[in-house]
Amino acid sequence: MTINIKKCTIKDLRILQEICYETFDETFKDQNSPENMKTYLERAFNLKQLKKELSNISSQFFFVYYNDEVAGYLKVNTDDAQSEKKGDEALELERIYIKNKFQRHGLGKYLLDKTMEIAMKNNKKEIWLGVWEKNENAIAFYKKVGFVHTGAHSFYMGDEEQIDFIMMKTLK
Repeated sequence: MTINIKKCTIKDLRILQEICYETFDETFKDQNSPENMKTYLERAFNLKQLKKELSNISSQFFFVYYNDEVAGYLKVNTDDAQSEKKGDEALELERIYIKNKFQRHGLGKYLLDKTMEIAMKNNKKEIWLGVWEKNENAIAFYKKVGFVHTGAHSFYMGDEEQIDFIMMKTLK
């Protein structure tokens, strides 16, 4: 088994779109209406939107490879790219997704370690994220690695308002 991480560039746009669609759909399709899923996927992961995000110097995307196959991805934000204003000392872990067939191989932890490395390299004091209140597996994972529930915010899946827990990890 080999695991590698590669930073995404504009050249990776179509592959990024494919993995965004696939992993988000796998993760949330069973708990959301097809209409809301379609609306969200088309809005969040269209090529124009992803190109804009990839071009933002305060955002970074990474692919994780498992035996040379793209198995998941990570998106982190700093400064004004953060989806909420958490200050200059914070890094947002906006997205961390692993394809279902690659789960339980430690890839989420591998991407989380990459997030911590980026945060420390950039002198950040905390990492924060939003996670859907009904995503119990993800919440348990984040708690296990030291994140604490510190608040909540609204997230819109199509026309449905959902609640994301804000979770924070303070770095030493």
